[in-house]
Amino acid sequence: MQHPAEHSPLGKSSEYVATYTPSLLFPISRTTKWAELGLTAQTLPYQGVDYWNCYELSWLLPSGKPVVAIGEFAIPAESPHIIESKSFKLYLNSLNQSVFASFAELEAVLAADLSAAAGAPVRVRVRSLADVEADGVAPLPGVCIDDLEIAVSDYAHPRPELLRCEAGQPADEALHSHLLKSNCPVTGQPDWGSVAVTYRASARLDHASFLAYLVSFRQHADFHEQCVERIFLDLQKLLAPEQLMVCARYVRRGGLDINPYRSTSAIHPDNRRLVRQ
Repeated sequence: MQHPAEHSPLGKSSEYVATYTPSLLFPISRTTKWAELGLTAQTLPYQGVDYWNCYELSWLLPSGKPVVAIGEFAIPAESPHIIESKSFKLYLNSLNQSVFASFAELEAVLAADLSAAAGAPVRVRVRSLADVEADGVAPLPGVCIDDLEIAVSDYAHPRPELLRCEAGQPADEALHSHLLKSNCPVTGQPDWGSVAVTYRASARLDHASFLAYLVSFRQHADFHEQCVERIFLDLQKLLAPEQLMVCARYVRRGGLDINPYRSTSAIHPDNRRLVRQ
């Protein structure tokens, strides 16, 4: 079956337009991927946000002087559409020779265009390099499980059957791994990420089995958002948790990083970059 992004600019030669062109944005319905996971817009078992950070944001002041900054975009996880990443990059590059008098003016334009593409309100912050530098680099919460000994031989598709838990061992913990890799479903390019899980349940997740499960994504083809949703659903099915949060912080490509968060309860994500980002 043809992937919904096949008609997007992804994987195709594209002309870079240097003046403001909001029509470059290419929305992709979340419905198809939700259906693959047995979900609909009315039955989502999570709430959350997709944070996109842009490190190649520039425009002109009325004087003609360029400005460089960093953009932060928060797209609701329940929005009808995601925005295809290459179209997002092309759109942001169309600002390069466009005039905006202030950060606030640019934020308003970005929020309007991205909200229209996503089909839901998108929060936008345009930040100076100094402000972002002052934030520093963030650690992921909890214990890193990457040094655990595991044996893996199948990397083609996620393998939830690898997951195990210890019944009768209540847990309230956070853990993370930097070993997530998947592939773009259109271009086949690798997507590198770090995953963090925080949960409270009456059974404890076996850490080694979770690491093996994450590694089984290594040749899996899907977008960042759907990988995180799959991890969330598989852990929810295994643990029946009172509380669960899954996030992934992906390494940037083309000046953009994508960071999906999915949770059973309201969250206030720390959007500071990781050392890999």
